[in-house]
Amino acid sequence: MGRIIDIYRGKDPRILPRYSIAEAAQYVRVPVTTLATWVRGRAAGTLHAEPVILLPSSSRLLSFQNLVEAHVLGSIRRHHGVPLQRVRKALTFVQKKLAQPHPLITARFETDGVDLFVDELGKLLNVSQDGQVAIRAALQASLRRVEHDADGLAARLFPFVCTGDADEPKSIVVDPRISFGRPILAKTGIPASTVVGRLKAGEPLESIVSDYGITLEQVTDAIRCALPAAA
Repeated sequence: MGRIIDIYRGKDPRILPRYSIAEAAQYVRVPVTTLATWVRGRAAGTLHAEPVILLPSSSRLLSFQNLVEAHVLGSIRRHHGVPLQRVRKALTFVQKKLAQPHPLITARFETDGVDLFVDELGKLLNVSQDGQVAIRAALQASLRRVEHDADGLAARLFPFVCTGDADEPKSIVVDPRISFGRPILAKTGIPASTVVGRLKAGEPLESIVSDYGITLEQVTDAIRCALPAAA
């Protein structure tokens, strides 16, 4: 039997830096400028906002765990123009309550942290009860697209590729152990970039669908994931 090569040298692939800001923004459907502010913070005159997503030490790249954090935060950004400082304060509150430096990647955030986060954010924003319900619903919809391992940490992400609705099919998956964490078509192992590459090379849709045994909808979602501007 051949020797198994540990390409990650014993490190958890979920914490390794691998995504540029532009790439991560594309995957989680957040504007590049927004994600840049989340990971770098913002300085305007005497005002300064701390980052809400902490990158791996000495890196400018996001890890898979950072990608999940961006996915969750993106859910409220899409529905509410929540200021960075308010998000940072609400998230810091939850970090302390749950004793977890990255609560958004844990299963416990879904069970214990969402209400804490929404209630604190509601106070900071002074939003109505209806507004808090809407934020909570958006967060819960995004969390249902994250699978956790036995330790309660995020293991797989099914990013939104279309409407962002709670019932959107989980057609694309990001798994840090497969294809170096690049999006693949769920249940197939086929990289979304491979499908798009064949389309860009001029191959007809019918050939791609037939060769891979996939549906036209899966091809469309691959395009949306890999080429959002063309979707």
